[in-house]
Amino acid sequence: MANGTATEPQRMTVTRVFDAPRELVWKAWTSQEYAAQWWGPKGFTAPFCEIDFRVGGKYRFCMRSPEGQEYWTGGEYYEIVPHEKIVLSLYPVDAEGNKVDPAVYGIEHEAIEGAHDVVLFEDLGNGKTRLTLIGNETMESAKESGQVEGWNQILEKFADVVAQLLPAGTRS
Repeated sequence: MANGTATEPQRMTVTRVFDAPRELVWKAWTSQEYAAQWWGPKGFTAPFCEIDFRVGGKYRFCMRSPEGQEYWTGGEYYEIVPHEKIVLSLYPVDAEGNKVDPAVYGIEHEAIEGAHDVVLFEDLGNGKTRLTLIGNETMESAKESGQVEGWNQILEKFADVVAQLLPAGTRS
């Protein structure tokens, strides 16, 4: 209890194991070219993807629903440990990258004050990598808002991109 964890809410956490080396999973996550292929839940496309991947750099994505509705997301990178960890902000923006209230997109989002999103890349050996996404909202809120389901769908698309990057003969 001295560290305060007993009172901290459980943060949204989504994990997936990939049959791919950590360097390849990192490349698929951090490359603008590949991110445009997996950003957004099932059925969504990413017609715009801009990444300035460096500490202090910003990114901006547009995801388009099957019905044509556009949702813009942006953020900033705060910490990058190559092949291991990314700490970033993630929030709704307009097409120019200006932060907007999540309600603009019909989203209820209860961010944890001062919390950033964290993406961890863990080498499990034998060519396997665990990716863990820790969000800036509570698990309860993320389940209610559909964020957990959305991230699981995104990671399905991400798995397809990772599989395409594997050298021929190593794909399962």
